[in-house]
Amino acid sequence: MNVSLFDKSRQYIPGGVNSPVRAFKSVGMDPIFISAAKGPYIYDTEEKAYIDYVGSWGPMILGHSFPEVTDSIIEAAKKGVSFGACTKAELEMAELICSIMPSIEMVRLVNSGTEATMSALRLARGFTGRDLLIKFRGCYHGHGDSFLIEAGSGALTFGRPSSPGVTKGASADTLLADFNSLDSVSALFEKHGKNIACLIVEPIAGNMGTIPPAPGFLEGLRELCDKNGSLLIFDEVMTGFRVSLTGAQGRYQVTPDLTTMGKIIGGGLPVGAYGGKREIMEQLSPSGPVYQAGTLSGNPLATAAGIATLKALQKPGFYEKLETQAKRWEDDLRSAFEASGLPFWINRVGSMMTVFFTPGPVSSYEDACKSDTEKFAAWFRAMLANGIYLAPSQFEAGFLSSAHTDDILDKTAEAAKKALSQIG
Repeated sequence: MNVSLFDKSRQYIPGGVNSPVRAFKSVGMDPIFISAAKGPYIYDTEEKAYIDYVGSWGPMILGHSFPEVTDSIIEAAKKGVSFGACTKAELEMAELICSIMPSIEMVRLVNSGTEATMSALRLARGFTGRDLLIKFRGCYHGHGDSFLIEAGSGALTFGRPSSPGVTKGASADTLLADFNSLDSVSALFEKHGKNIACLIVEPIAGNMGTIPPAPGFLEGLRELCDKNGSLLIFDEVMTGFRVSLTGAQGRYQVTPDLTTMGKIIGGGLPVGAYGGKREIMEQLSPSGPVYQAGTLSGNPLATAAGIATLKALQKPGFYEKLETQAKRWEDDLRSAFEASGLPFWINRVGSMMTVFFTPGPVSSYEDACKSDTEKFAAWFRAMLANGIYLAPSQFEAGFLSSAHTDDILDKTAEAAKKALSQIG
């Protein structure tokens, strides 16, 4: 049934999918089609259950169909699904974000993480009066033209680090550095410093697999940006409210000028946001000259889900318990791989983790690219056959939710052992 659904989808949707990694091309099979999800499980159209470690690519930190979130969406929908006007809910959500995230004094809600990063870049250029951007090889910041230069995530998975349709001008305005290499960043500032508007970074890389920052790396970026009058942008679309309540910036105690967010702040619904220092954010229209707009920004369904999610995350002990479960998740997989004799490396920060099929260590784009992608594909297929749903790419992070209880982790550990024995 899934094959026929995919065949039909390819008649009407490019590649049969609405986001490239969903196609499962890098793991050598057709995608499964999902019909429902509850707690730590997703269910395909043939009613087979899988323990889910994708979590809609990160936002389902509370698990699927979390009662407080789904109830809030239902109640909001009864009052209307879109107004294109100011609401009390968008104010409440903005207040929550500003009260939690260390660097954010003002915030603008948008509709996706890509929209957040594109808008933050425009704001940085407008605020500084400069044109150039520094990004890192293997980091993915959405599909905006300026970011599709040696990007990670799906672009890396399919071996197309750049995209046709990106102009030479956009490429010329993007400078590339190496993640975890301050020397590469310093060299760019020495050559172009007066023209660099901003540096954008995933403070914990998640789109070339999970790669934590080296000690002093984020602090060094902060110092270089301050020295050269450039803005530091943390892309916390993936890490915000994921690796701690206060995101990566709180975990590592480094304060950016602007922060982009998505995933979790919508509780699974389409939403994004960017925020930062008041003096910068007030340059946005209608307060200032930098234009950005969105009819569905602050949508009542997304804000209802987001508020419910952020309130649940603030409950005492939530992240401590999640960290305990995530460590057990890592330890179980580490034990299974060590017993198998296969070369591997595991990186984990909080509840996001990647198993790389390389002896490691993995601390850069170049390290990640050494992974045996064919072996990963075999691992993915074996895990799927044993009821475990992983991201269908070596270059993605896996995510744990609070719904992944001890019994779920027991089942995962057993499935991992079987899968490893099957791929040899």
